[in-house]
Amino acid sequence: MDINEAYENLGYKKVFASLDGSDLQYDVLARAIVIASNNHAELYIGHVIDATVFEGTGISVGSVVPKLEQAFRDQIAPLIDDAEANPRIPHVEVQVKVGRIRETLKEKMVDVIEPDIIVCGARGLSSIKYALLGSISTYLLRSCTCDILVVKRPAIAGASKPL
Repeated sequence: MDINEAYENLGYKKVFASLDGSDLQYDVLARAIVIASNNHAELYIGHVIDATVFEGTGISVGSVVPKLEQAFRDQIAPLIDDAEANPRIPHVEVQVKVGRIRETLKEKMVDVIEPDIIVCGARGLSSIKYALLGSISTYLLRSCTCDILVVKRPAIAGASKPL
């Protein structure tokens, strides 16, 4: 078997893209779409609206979440349309949940979906923030049993939004 053929289909049946709202999320999603297409896999996209941001502010989470969710869905709509139009991807699902990012992502999305691979981005936290908070990608690497792809840079130089 040719090595290129072996890597075209790695046997993934469920691909999960963890998106964080950063510019890198487009590259994360684009790579997840390619992996799903190459493997004829289901594609799940997850985004967590951080509830800790609203703690102690007096702002009602319920009043803000629908707008934040719609803004997120609008941002990724062109790539979602492409994925849904791809005959090699049998199922595309976008999930947006509210909560503490780590726990919500792992317990309410990853543990429920049980993906074969997770594609996420590296946000590049400062060393102080990393020491205090850690990163989501590191948390996923340590707590998940499936493959993890951490995207650290745009796939195409200079690209940060859908082409």
